[in-house]
Amino acid sequence: MSRVLIDTQALIWFAEDAPALSRQAVTLVDDPATVRLASAASVWEMAIKIALDKLSLKGGRTLREFVDKLKINEIDVLAVSAEDAMVVADLPTGQHKDPFDRLIAAQCLRHDLTLVSIDTAFDAYGVRRVW
Repeated sequence: MSRVLIDTQALIWFAEDAPALSRQAVTLVDDPATVRLASAASVWEMAIKIALDKLSLKGGRTLREFVDKLKINEIDVLAVSAEDAMVVADLPTGQHKDPFDRLIAAQCLRHDLTLVSIDTAFDAYGVRRVW
């Protein structure tokens, strides 16, 4: 059984059936044996981008409707704990300073999750990444 955390961009693509998804990512996430998770950090990131008019969801859906669709598709939201946040301090900084991505990477490391993401910047953190 695989346990995956789907990053923010991939999560949006999955929820909107976007053709940008890789075959390997779709196969893994669609496998009934895969435990699918989304980080609460992704929901927070989306909320900020929607408020700043940098993100609009397909069909004019609200963020609440988007999260409800995640539940329907058996994608659980992984809460952010203080322990997750403290792992961020141990990550290398380098060029990639996105706080949402750093928290997602920390959750993958702490909870032994495979990350579903197109973003190669995650590789610097030593997470298992599939795309």
